[in-house]
This record gives sequence, C-alpha cells and structure tokens, in this order.
Amino acid sequence: MFRPRYAVFLGILVLAAVTFTLMFAVNWHFIWPFVILAALSAVGIYDLVQKHHAVLRNYPVTGHFRYLFEAIRPEMRQYFFESNLDGRPFAREKRSLVYDRAKDIEGNVPFGTEYDVYDVDYSWVNHSVVPCHNEDTDYRVTVGGPDCKKPYSVSLFNISAMSFGSLSGNAILALNTGARMGGFAHDTGEGSVSRYHRQGGGDLIWELGSGYFGCRADDGTFDPDKFEAQAKTDQIKMIEIKLSQGAKPGHGGVLPGPKVTEEIAEARGVPVGVECVSPAAHSAFSTPLELLDFIATLRKLSGGKPVGFKLCLGHRWEFMAIAKAMLKTGIKPDFIVVDGAEGGTGAAPVEFTNRLGTPLRQGLTFVHNVLVGTGLRGDIKIGASGKLVSAFDIAGALSLGADWVNCARGFMFALGCIQSQSCHTNRCPTGVATQDKKRQEALVVPDKATRVFNFHRNTLKAVAEFTAASGLHHPNEFRPEFIYLREGHRQVLPASAAMTWLREGQLLDDEDIPGFTTYWMMAQAESFEPMKTVSEVKQAAG
Repeated sequence: MFRPRYAVFLGILVLAAVTFTLMFAVNWHFIWPFVILAALSAVGIYDLVQKHHAVLRNYPVTGHFRYLFEAIRPEMRQYFFESNLDGRPFAREKRSLVYDRAKDIEGNVPFGTEYDVYDVDYSWVNHSVVPCHNEDTDYRVTVGGPDCKKPYSVSLFNISAMSFGSLSGNAILALNTGARMGGFAHDTGEGSVSRYHRQGGGDLIWELGSGYFGCRADDGTFDPDKFEAQAKTDQIKMIEIKLSQGAKPGHGGVLPGPKVTEEIAEARGVPVGVECVSPAAHSAFSTPLELLDFIATLRKLSGGKPVGFKLCLGHRWEFMAIAKAMLKTGIKPDFIVVDGAEGGTGAAPVEFTNRLGTPLRQGLTFVHNVLVGTGLRGDIKIGASGKLVSAFDIAGALSLGADWVNCARGFMFALGCIQSQSCHTNRCPTGVATQDKKRQEALVVPDKATRVFNFHRNTLKAVAEFTAASGLHHPNEFRPEFIYLREGHRQVLPASAAMTWLREGQLLDDEDIPGFTTYWMMAQAESFEPMKTVSEVKQAAG
C-alpha cells in the first residue's frame, strides 16, 4: 500500500536512478545531480532503519526539515514575526533602546506608545507641571557603614555580576574598559578577578560565591590569606558575598575539567583541567550570626572596604533572621544587593529560572521594609538588579527602596548581544558568551568598550531628564508615591498605597503587621531555621 509520507523519498530514489542512467546515456555532467540525489537517498535509507527518531522513520528525508526549522525558530521569530513589544526575556523595544544608546544614536520614537496603557501590568511615573532642569548626570551613592574605613562612591548605574568563563575574555575586557572610561563599577561575578578585569583597569566589586574563587583553599574552603592579598589591591572597591542569584537561587554548579582552561584556572585559583565545584551553600558560615562574623572578617582583611551580600529573596524569615543577628551583634553589612527572580544567567534548570525565588519588586520592598522596621536602614545601602535597563526601570527601583541599580544583560546588549539565547552552547554568534577564541575575535574591544561607556552615559542622561520631568532635582528623591501601579482592571494606586511600608523601628514595636509580624516571630539570629511554623505562630498569637 502506497503511503503519501514516503512520496518525497521515493521520488528522490527514482530521480537518482534516472540521473544515473542519463549520466551514461546522454552526458557525464549528470553526475552532479546524481551525487546529490544519491546522498539524499542514503539519508532516507538511514532514516528508515535508525531507531532514535520516530519522525525520521515515518518521514525519511523530509523529517529533517522539522529539526532545521526547530533550530532556526528563535531567529525566524526574532527577525520576521516578533513585534516591538514581543520577545523574551527582553522585548525588541528595550533591546533597540540599548543598541541606540550604546551607538550614541538618538533614541526618540514616532507616533506614540505601543503599550496598552490600560493593561493590568502597566505602571508609570507621574510628571510635574513645574519640571526641573538637571545638568549633572554623574549620580553617585556613598557606600560604607560605621565600621567601614574606605567608603566607595558607586555610580547610580553599574555592571552587574557576570563571570569570566560565562563571558569571553574580550567581553570582560570591553566591559571593564568601558567602566573605567565612565567611572562606574563592574561586578566580577563569582568567577573572581581575571587578567581581563585587571587589564581593563576599571573599578571592581569582587563577588565571593560558595566556591570562593580567587581565595580558595585546596579543599574548596575559604582561604583568608589569599583573600587578603587580592582584596587589598586598589582596583577592588567593594566585596560582595553571593548568597543567591535571581535566575537560579539555591543552586550550585560544576565546571567540568575540560572547561577549566589556563586562564579560568588562573582567575579562580584552581588546577587546570580539574573539575571545579561551587556548592549550593557556603562553607564559611551556616547561621546568621556566622554570616555577620564573616562579613566583619572580610572587612578587616580587606583593609576596611565596604562588604555586603547579594541575594534573591527566598524564605522571609531567613532574611529577618539576618536582621535579628544584626541587632544582636551590632555587625552590619555596608550594602545589600537584591536580585530579582527575573534576573539572567548563562544556564540554569528551567524550573529554577521560571518558578524559584521572589521577583524584584516584591523582594526589594520587603528588604527595604525590614531594614526600616528594625532601624537599620540608615547604615545599609541597597542595590537592585533584575531586567533594569531604562530610565523608568531605574526610577521604579529607586521609588521602591533601592539606592543604586546594577544591570547585566543591558550591558551585554551594549557589547552586541542579540539575545540568541545560546550562552550555554559556547556558540555565541557575537563573541560575548563563549570561550571559542575564533568567535571572540568578532568582538572588537575598543569599539565595544566605547559602546559600554555610551550606554551608561546616555542612560544616566535619560534618568536626569526623567527625574527633571517628575519635578525632582535628583533621582534619590523618588519615593513610592511617584510610581503608579494598576490594581486589577479599575483601581489605580501609587505604590505608597498599593504596598505596605513600615515606619522606622515598627518591627520592634508590639503590634501586628500583616505580611511581616508572623515571619518576624519565626526568625531567630542563631539559625536560618524558623523557630515555629506559620500555623504555630498564628495559634500562639490567637
């Protein structure tokens, strides 16, 4: 019985036979179509006998188009079918905004907004009828609490954590050179300080993950002597302990031995070609009190530089336990960076990326409120990261409690990233996220460093204009009442009314605060484990 799905394959077999005959009977030039048809016939025969792909067994030869179209699906969607507001994780509109600012191109758009301003997710900042004129765009925040001997004046907008190894050497060099040109900070990511960071000469925030790269003992634990030697170098301005990150909170990592090149081994302080493990949890501390002791130790070893930690908010009682430990010991971090669950990464399990961790808006406001409610906020600065690339993004984060903003993928776009989402394949088409030397050559460092500088400068210029239009003289004047959120389909509320905001020291008073008091009663400075369950706390209170 003839099966239509085999029609193309049978046609190829017939044509192969015909061209083979014509090759001898008419003209030897028929060898060329015969070679092609013979090759396709061989492919079809193999498809019929192989046992791994049902599609190919049922559709010999033509079934391969399924895999071809699947392979180029992201490119087809991005270049032919995607609207300005489509595209994930970043819409074309935001990518274009970064590209234009990085190239120093005027970023105005015609005809009006493409957003549905009545959509339930739409938010905005109100303007003033008496706008200001702000000329100074070098907005800076001084980071350093009472125990910090070397406070650092960090830019309002900085490069977020991206490790050498995840990014190419040329990408790191271009980012850091741009940071030096613009006078802003570059977070190393947990891969530590590489030769490319040093060569760029820009200010560094050294991130310490659970692998303690750059200050790692032979057994993978923290080595204070190695830390002190590197932390005291002038290029390192702040130390950031990574507790978790947005895209994969609570997840460790393994770098296979073959990927541990000489350059990566040099930066991380590990042997070349040997498997390198980053545990899910730190070994230097296991309780809130031990975390604060570790912070104090790092501050002392670094010569008094600002030390803080980064986290994607998880269990609320755990962060409150850290706050209780601060109150008990008097030891405070100089800063806390809140990473949203919408943050990016080179590779992560899909469930972690999509369903684990608190989004930035909720995480940032909770951290800010806890610090205010415990009277600690005045000594601790807050950074925010997670899809923040525009002036509105920055103003929104500042309105909800941040002091400054970090950006990762925005600066990747400035380097030329096209969101091909091939970071984990080592086949990045633009040389940004690959260790392939030939692919890296496509990224010309002087040109891309200038684009990094331009993106930072033009973004802060946009922040100045946005701030002025709001009737403010400085971005640090943004408050919750400036950003409006749509609650459902009808009610519109400022964030000051739509969300809970604690007054100074309110958590220490004997009053019930929905969303806070229960977790506060569960938290204990001596452990990240809760003292009671939610139901037990409610029963005791009732």
